[in-house]
Amino acid sequence: MGFIENSSEPDDLQAWCGACEEFFLNEGEMTEAFRAFNNFSLVCEFCYAIIKQQHSANP
Repeated sequence: MGFIENSSEPDDLQAWCGACEEFFLNEGEMTEAFRAFNNFSLVCEFCYAIIKQQHSANP
């Protein structure tokens, strides 16, 4: 699945999967089409850390 974090603002905890990263790169920015494809969900910092550990290539 992958876990790609927002690298432009590292203190802003945002991440998405490999498929979302590919879509984002093809769009070139965070377009409405990307937002619709991504279907963002909010999670707390604790859950973010668990999801990151479970889906990172290098936990």
